[in-house]
Amino acid sequence: MQIQSRFCSHRLAALLISLTFWSGLPGSGHAQEELRIATSYKLMTLDPHYANLNENTSLLSHIYERLVYQDDRLDLKPGLAVSWRAVSDRQWEFKLRENVRFHDGSPLTADDVVYTIERIRDFLKSPSGGFRSYVTGIESVSAPDPLTVLIETDGAVPNLPLFFSSIFVMNRPAKGFETTEDLNAGHPPNGTGPYRFESWSSGESLRLAGNDDYWDGKPAWSKVTFRVIENPAARVAALSTGEVDVADAIPARDVASLKERGARVASVGAARVNFVQFDVARDTLPGVTDKSGEQIANPFKNPLVRRALTLATDRGILVDKILAGYGTAAAQVFPNGLPGTSAKLLPEAPNYDEAKMLLAKAGFPDGFNLVLAGPASRYPGDAESLQAVAQSWARIGVNAQPAAAPFSVFNTKRAAGDYGVWYGGTSGEAVDIILHTLLASPDPERGTGALNFGKYRNEAFDAMLARAESIAVGPERNAALAQATELVMADQPIIPLYHFHHIVGYGSRIGSYVLHPRGWTTAMQTLPAME
Repeated sequence: MQIQSRFCSHRLAALLISLTFWSGLPGSGHAQEELRIATSYKLMTLDPHYANLNENTSLLSHIYERLVYQDDRLDLKPGLAVSWRAVSDRQWEFKLRENVRFHDGSPLTADDVVYTIERIRDFLKSPSGGFRSYVTGIESVSAPDPLTVLIETDGAVPNLPLFFSSIFVMNRPAKGFETTEDLNAGHPPNGTGPYRFESWSSGESLRLAGNDDYWDGKPAWSKVTFRVIENPAARVAALSTGEVDVADAIPARDVASLKERGARVASVGAARVNFVQFDVARDTLPGVTDKSGEQIANPFKNPLVRRALTLATDRGILVDKILAGYGTAAAQVFPNGLPGTSAKLLPEAPNYDEAKMLLAKAGFPDGFNLVLAGPASRYPGDAESLQAVAQSWARIGVNAQPAAAPFSVFNTKRAAGDYGVWYGGTSGEAVDIILHTLLASPDPERGTGALNFGKYRNEAFDAMLARAESIAVGPERNAALAQATELVMADQPIIPLYHFHHIVGYGSRIGSYVLHPRGWTTAMQTLPAME
């Protein structure tokens, strides 16, 4: 999830921006005044390893950096590591960048990388495993010299550099491991990034100051303030009135009016998927009843029911009406054409007659009732999508009651098992990362299934995914991932809905805003207008 990075030259040329690094945008040769950003992302913690969520990784990327980053085509590029190579099937060597310093002045060394890996693997206890799945295959890590990291794995891990595009490097303290509680209680975050931490009010704001000693040059802004505004209409209003310079997660319906008021808009297709997920493990589920309100056996254990609900989902309405064309109907976890996707998987038009037949065959000729949960103001069109899916399902006798809640509430209840079926979304560095996290059988030891809240298990898919992950990056690996995706999608543990487009609006003080398909919101993507 690297942000402070070099952007692909072809993309920048198309945007008429002559820049190499996102993180080192020097503007007109000196740092500009304060940048004000309205964001939907609520920073949950100052611990960069606690929760693998976009809001944390996006905002903390100003302070911390990674060994490797992904460009706009999701290809790997040097970050804090200038090079890496597989010494053998079970050994990797990373060479670090020289003359990089943490915000407290201490130099970046290989020992800091050792500490980072050991903190995630051996010390930190985070929800859903956090970043642990990225390091569970690491048997040992050492620092032969200050700029060399040597990693031994317990088997072949050909995709190890990709994992490090998700992990922020922390500075090793004098002793022990820093706790999440200490970091949240006021220990200043100490990274190598282009901005230094100033203050944080959970759920309200994050204030940063430019790091004038940044290894890639002085950042573009002397100060950056993020205001957490979860309501989309309020973000649009703040941008329209000039209270902020940038607003993220703009609803598609507001694009035209923003342009009429003089704001500019940037958009890019998202490397992510939004979906409906089923609990397929428990015998009975909260909110799932027959038409008289009596609890019934879990219908989602039956693949015929899952297939029926898939056929009764109108993705066209979601994309064309709710997203106003700023999205693509989904049939798998990444948009078609990206590495690891299957050209055979295409979105289907709804077929309500066939869906009714499947429901009857599964023993539900009259349908049933359910509560369809989801977050509110987390994703573009999320609450409206709940309503639209519910209306589609009603056509086959499945009465779905939409239940939208703030993401923090929704996330807690989902993890606690309070829902039987829900709408959600996820992004990842690559197809295999999402398959590994969202659809692989939950296994804390292997680090799989961290987002598989439905507890879906498919041994054949697990074996195919493991085989694909054992192949070096390239066409053979991509083909194996496509085959694994075809297998699991035929079983419908989720209903892929759409890949929405990230939309950001910006005002007159901004010269340009460079979007990334991972959907981050950062000062490093924002260039001041030339005076």
